[in-house]
Amino acid sequence: MATLIHTLADHSDDVNYCAFSSSCLATCSLDKTIRVYSLSNFSELPYSPLEGHRYAVHCCCFSPSGRVLASCSTDGSTALWDSRNGHRLAVLEQPGASPVRVCRFSPQRPCLLAGAADGSVVLWNVQSFKLYRSGKVKGGSLMACAFSPNGNFFVTGSSSGDLTIWDDKMRCLYNEKAHDLGVTCCDISSHPVSDSENGFKYFQMASCGQDNQIKLWLIFFADFVGVQLKYKCTLNGHSAPVLACAFSCDGQMIVSGSVDKCVIIYETSTGNTLHTLSQHTRYVTTCAFAPHRPLLATGSMDKTVHIWQLDLKQPCVGDTLENESKVAVEDWSEDDVSAWLCAQDLSDLVGLFKMNNIDGKELLNLTKESLANELKIESLGLRNKVLQKIEELRMTISVSVPDEFLCPITRELMNDPVIATDGYSYEREAMENWISSRRSSPMTNLPLHSLMLTPNRTLKMAISRWLETKQK
Repeated sequence: MATLIHTLADHSDDVNYCAFSSSCLATCSLDKTIRVYSLSNFSELPYSPLEGHRYAVHCCCFSPSGRVLASCSTDGSTALWDSRNGHRLAVLEQPGASPVRVCRFSPQRPCLLAGAADGSVVLWNVQSFKLYRSGKVKGGSLMACAFSPNGNFFVTGSSSGDLTIWDDKMRCLYNEKAHDLGVTCCDISSHPVSDSENGFKYFQMASCGQDNQIKLWLIFFADFVGVQLKYKCTLNGHSAPVLACAFSCDGQMIVSGSVDKCVIIYETSTGNTLHTLSQHTRYVTTCAFAPHRPLLATGSMDKTVHIWQLDLKQPCVGDTLENESKVAVEDWSEDDVSAWLCAQDLSDLVGLFKMNNIDGKELLNLTKESLANELKIESLGLRNKVLQKIEELRMTISVSVPDEFLCPITRELMNDPVIATDGYSYEREAMENWISSRRSSPMTNLPLHSLMLTPNRTLKMAISRWLETKQK
């Protein structure tokens, strides 16, 4: 059951996009503004609306920690905002000044992806605000993009109908003609799917387009084969172009919005329609599931955003938070910590932790003494339980491996790195298997002048030193 519980009607023109953080909802519009609302009561935050773009704002998104909000516009720029106070942190000008249609934060790296009408796609470093990498799609405007959960690759969709898979170095890995009349949106589920028969981990992707269709895909990286995109099925519930699609945080549902003014929620595994929502009076342009709550937001050219309560079994808040944010615990907001406390059956401490402004970094630094002396938790048993849960959290935090230590073929930490004649380093066994059936470079696809592999002792020593520091 999906119940309409609130309608936001503050924009004076078409709503183009909406995005959730753990505590806020952001919306953007043709009226040149971005508005930000609290999820506790759907009231607009004091610093909202955010103004500064000269023309329509097409897309907005939150960083993994929720502390930075990005917005992009017809004015050819992507703006970064502090979501805690609304201060503008930077304005990133797209090369060529083409209208920027879409933006996405990497889930694992301090990068922001921005795609524009001229087909340009740019990765920005959001710490230095400098351009990191750039590329371009062929024969069309860039209309959609989505990162994989591990941040190792992203997918773009263009008005020419192509889906293109790129690695995080902006190298094109794969291209597929997906929608004849153009791709309008795409999303990748945060939950990989295992294939027990072949031993692969698939990433689920949805794409939609002007052909009225939603297509489901499976993306996987296989050793010595590279990336592959496998068509799964087509969802045909809409009678007009589909403008938006998104996975729920557990990957079990997909929502879509269309020119037919309808919102449809599907079950991912079967493709069955769970709900059809028809309260919007004009084209539905955007839809998004909240990450840690059973909420859905849909936006439309009718200038409204509808908030829906989903009466469906949702994943545990803590499970979702832990699975999606293992490498970013230090970046957790106070609300993220509150969600974690609730998941650990420590909800009675939420008020105390909020009063003491405990965020992710503070949480990881808590000790027996600080729990007793600073937070004034008198019960020894409760203190021990909190410390035990924090230690379990520390043990589950993934260590981010430097990209140069990963084999480009397997994307795993190298044990015996070798240098091929293309100048790149690979895991010896992976490269030997590669060249046993072909004479081209895995990185450039150009012919290898020689099959000689030279041990990269310098890299091997660097990996050994890095491993030693992580074991201390």
